[in-house]
Amino acid sequence: MSASRVQFPGAGGLRQTGRLFALGMDIVRAMPSRPFQVREFIQQCWFIASVTILPTALVSIPFGAVIALQLGSLTRQIGAQSFTGAASVLAIIQQASPIVTALLIAGAGGSAICADLGSRKIRDEIDAMEVLGVSPIQRLVVPRVLAAMLVAVLLNGMVSVVGVMGGYTFNVIMQGGTPGAYMASFNALAQLPDLWISELKALIFGFLAGVVAAFRGLNPPPGPKGVGDAVNQSVVITFLLLFAVNFILTTLYLQLVPPKGM
Repeated sequence: MSASRVQFPGAGGLRQTGRLFALGMDIVRAMPSRPFQVREFIQQCWFIASVTILPTALVSIPFGAVIALQLGSLTRQIGAQSFTGAASVLAIIQQASPIVTALLIAGAGGSAICADLGSRKIRDEIDAMEVLGVSPIQRLVVPRVLAAMLVAVLLNGMVSVVGVMGGYTFNVIMQGGTPGAYMASFNALAQLPDLWISELKALIFGFLAGVVAAFRGLNPPPGPKGVGDAVNQSVVITFLLLFAVNFILTTLYLQLVPPKGM
């Protein structure tokens, strides 16, 4: 076997990772380019929001309730019931809210983006645009990625509010918590950077979901079945990236931003 035919283990994965990173850089460079596709951007925002608002709201209620119930039970065991509100709200805002938002954006919006671009690719529409001198990234990908980022930030705020309200309701009604103590502990320990890191996570997660969906949609396996496979791959890859990036952002935040009162 000649040296030129030797394939190192994992070379294909590294190549795909490099292509994904290169596409992300191309999207960032194309964002300020003109003309900006305003109509496409608005249509994508409306579409992504329409398919994610209701599922996100329905998921955020039990998510906030489970966190409040679990933390309420734990704080009761260690005699720290007065801090139930702070622990529940901070857990929802910092962790649960951006994760729930990103999962819904990737699962509903990202899969639709991947399927749309993949169907265009197998019909040779992407190649035809390139032949005509139209950049598919600027014309199709950038509006979709920006729409995913904007909707992710807005949904994150909605999930935070709904989750906190659900946690408050279940803690007060089912666990006999005191409303005043719940809010007082939150005011004592929460700070504004907690909200900023939540919104930053949602923004980055929306970008990742859009980029991965666009990458798999522009590079589907051959045939109509390849589009379905690309959609499944985009969702799985996005989930893995989200949890890895969330770990990194949370670690940096806890190291750089001191807790309130310190």
